[in-house]
Amino acid sequence: MTKNEKTELKIKAIENGTVIDHITANKALHILKILDLPDAETQNVTVAMNVSSSEIGRKDIVKIENRELDPKELNQIALIAPKATINIIRNFQPVKKGKIILPDKITSILKCTNPKCITNYENEPITPIFNVINKYPPVVRCHYCEKLIKTEDIDKQFE
Repeated sequence: MTKNEKTELKIKAIENGTVIDHITANKALHILKILDLPDAETQNVTVAMNVSSSEIGRKDIVKIENRELDPKELNQIALIAPKATINIIRNFQPVKKGKIILPDKITSILKCTNPKCITNYENEPITPIFNVINKYPPVVRCHYCEKLIKTEDIDKQFE
């Protein structure tokens, strides 16, 4: 066995599903939590963490077999990994590639960190809405109380 064979990282290709690549290093477990994985229906989930990347230095990768992500899930991932890419795989071939794009408005994904915000009162069934102030690193502002929520506070909600 040569030196290259010993150090080469091999991750099994998936026949159908989604590959989330270029995830910010050490955030893959947050992505699994957002997607509520593992679950009873999803059989194969592959996670590679803190691997070398020529583009971003270190990254995580998540492969989910037989599942394609919906827009709400992609919006959630964009909050945690704003530079991630998504590849939809069918018959072992990528049929759709794209970068995750954080929308201008986020609805019902986050909670406002202001305890006095109207969205945090149990008697007020109001859906949290946030306007995106900065896409990278993500910073959002509560639509109701105007509290700024920075990346660190966003990350804590997915831990």
